Amino acid sequence: MSLTRRQVLAGLAGVPSLAGKPAGYRIIDSHVHVWKKDPRYPWAEGAKPPAKDATPEMLLDLMRANGVAKTVIIQVIYYRWDNSYLRDVLKQYPQYFQGVARVDPESPAAPDDLSRLVREEGFRGVRISPAGDAKGDWIRGPLMPPLWKRCDELKVPMTVLAPVTRMPDVARLAEKFPDLTVVIDHMADSPVEHPEMLDKLIALKRYPKLFVKVSHTWTVSKQPYPYRDAQAQVKRLYDAFGPRRLMWGTDWPLVENYCGYAKALAMVRDEMSFLNAEDKSWMLSKTVERVWPFPRLG
Repeated sequence: MSLTRRQVLAGLAGVPSLAGKPAGYRIIDSHVHVWKKDPRYPWAEGAKPPAKDATPEMLLDLMRANGVAKTVIIQVIYYRWDNSYLRDVLKQYPQYFQGVARVDPESPAAPDDLSRLVREEGFRGVRISPAGDAKGDWIRGPLMPPLWKRCDELKVPMTVLAPVTRMPDVARLAEKFPDLTVVIDHMADSPVEHPEMLDKLIALKRYPKLFVKVSHTWTVSKQPYPYRDAQAQVKRLYDAFGPRRLMWGTDWPLVENYCGYAKALAMVRDEMSFLNAEDKSWMLSKTVERVWPFPRLG
């Protein structure tokens, strides 16, 4: 069931709270996806999308129920480089969402594609997803610096979904573009059974404009909720980067296969005992706004 505009506004009007006290900030989710089976928005060739839709209206229901005010939507791989569905979602709900696009990183046209998406279609950044094996070696190739340079010129963040083994490749590019905001998705999915591998991500703390999303605790964990082993990874990142460079994200709807949307929020809000109220204000809100500022009204 879709919400009316009045229902959405009413549901998002309240101030989020922590432990029953007004938090004084609006909670912002840094990472979700949306898609819909619709002939107007065909799937990419070879894509295997889920049978169930993940629409913005479904997301708004969850945001309203959990006191989440704003959300950053990441272009989902099922459409690959065709960003038209997300473009139309952003046009329909500009007061709630910002969007991160995808471009073909192996195309020389990628920088110009990104310029069009940002300047004409309202996107706020791009995501690249190099695989850990040889198929992802394009991140070391000649097409990456022009794309990162264009991000820098457009003043939009570069978001990287990559395994932790790719972090040295990210470092080489971050070194070339020190003024570019870079965001690492899902804590680089560093495996908890090899804690030493997280050092590759922690090494990036020397780049002050590089941020890390605290998400996928549920996928890397070998334990049930609240995933204490993955929380240990978060604590190490917290000690290295500080809360002002960490941001939470649900990865909805994929999180529904694990703990669900509400518990993804509760992980940071309620379960991480090493975070104080000020830390939470950054990780749940202010860090996201450092990267993706939202208007104060609307």
